[in-house]
Amino acid sequence: MSSHLRQSIRTSMNCQIKICHPSFGEIFATTEDLSDEGVFIKHADMIKLKKGDIVTGQVQGLPIEAPILKMEIMRITSSGAGLKFCRD
Repeated sequence: MSSHLRQSIRTSMNCQIKICHPSFGEIFATTEDLSDEGVFIKHADMIKLKKGDIVTGQVQGLPIEAPILKMEIMRITSSGAGLKFCRD
């Protein structure tokens, strides 16, 4: 099986997420879908990144402060980017 094939089922999920990267600082974007392995994020600034870049992300609007997660850019589209959760 090719390593680029998804191993997890994606679930449609729209929530606000704060993404940080040195190239644009801090942006507030929207998630499109989520799996155990990653998330797709919609925002015009995400297309400025390249595959392999590392960003941090934190879901916004929860009753408690969400953890800040490191994520790696896996693919870029015209509407955003697919990211994989980094397992440190």
